[in-house]
Amino acid sequence: MKTHWKNQLPALLFVAALLFAWQAAAMHVDAAYIIPSPTQILARMWELRVPLFTAHLPATMLCTGIGLAISIVLGVLLAVLMDASAWAEKAVYPVVIASQTIPTTALAPLFVLWFGYSIWSRVLVTVLITFFPITISVFDGFRSIKTDMIDLMRTFGAGRRQLFCKLKLPAVLPYFFSAIKMAIPMSIIGAAIGEWLGAQSGLGYFSRRMMTQLDGPGVFAPIVLLSAVAMVLVAVVSLLERKLITWRNDT
Repeated sequence: MKTHWKNQLPALLFVAALLFAWQAAAMHVDAAYIIPSPTQILARMWELRVPLFTAHLPATMLCTGIGLAISIVLGVLLAVLMDASAWAEKAVYPVVIASQTIPTTALAPLFVLWFGYSIWSRVLVTVLITFFPITISVFDGFRSIKTDMIDLMRTFGAGRRQLFCKLKLPAVLPYFFSAIKMAIPMSIIGAAIGEWLGAQSGLGYFSRRMMTQLDGPGVFAPIVLLSAVAMVLVAVVSLLERKLITWRNDT
């Protein structure tokens, strides 16, 4: 436990220095609608705790959860498909890359036109942003497997199912968890963007509403809350990764 906190000490000191500099700059400007201080943001978050935690945070987390689940299923299926077929790789890989060249902010209003202010317009924005790192990372995991190991298992009579379960799946797991840790913040960003551009609830919508009122601390309060939730979720995934991938500690 002491070793863990000792390893985290540089990061904690750096964050403390940033917060101190932010507080000093905000006090020097003395205009909360331009640059609110961290203490003002925390105070405003406490004042708005009821709508933030009971209405808008659950709405954002629901959108994030659905979008992330769809992205995981879609990304893993595309990676498995490209690994299983060279033709599928040539056909799908360029499309996956091209999907990330489309500005999300340009498509989000179209999703609102198609689906209205329902949750699915925001979910589509989340999926569009998050499925890419999952697909590419898992596919790179498949490609990292040495052909010598595949040939060796085939020599011992392993079939496609045994190759996948005994060799490919364990080899891909580290890449999969890395992709999830990248996708979690991106999914939250995607949900917030969708809410900002067209929604009636959610932290992104709430931040936009506070901006129309020139409430600087109110604008930053949901942003800070989103960042805190993302860090907690990534920490949970990292803990699960250490529990499942026990052999990584031995290498």
